[in-house]
Amino acid sequence: MKRFTKMLLAAGFFCAGTTIANAQTQIPADIEALLSKNTCLACHRVDQRLVGPGYKEVMAKKKYKPEQIVELIYAPKPANWPGYPPMAALANVPKDEALKIAKWIVTLAPKKK
Repeated sequence: MKRFTKMLLAAGFFCAGTTIANAQTQIPADIEALLSKNTCLACHRVDQRLVGPGYKEVMAKKKYKPEQIVELIYAPKPANWPGYPPMAALANVPKDEALKIAKWIVTLAPKKK
């Protein structure tokens, strides 16, 4: 009986860990392709800090509009994010792609209760 209880507990912890891992935000395929193409994912993730802040953190702290995010892609302001290395300006990102990415990032803002 003790062995069964231990196995049941172990299975419960495994399932809980799987649920937490699966709770991460899914990136739509078209957006993920743009993030990869434009090297955004080299420094950013959705739910966690990497080199730069996670996209959810950006929206939780700053409440940017899409146009502001596009502006920051082309002319980053390191003073806005102390504790992070300065982001390189990404002038090579086409404006329409930057705007599409920015509109998606804005959807990650915390929902008002």
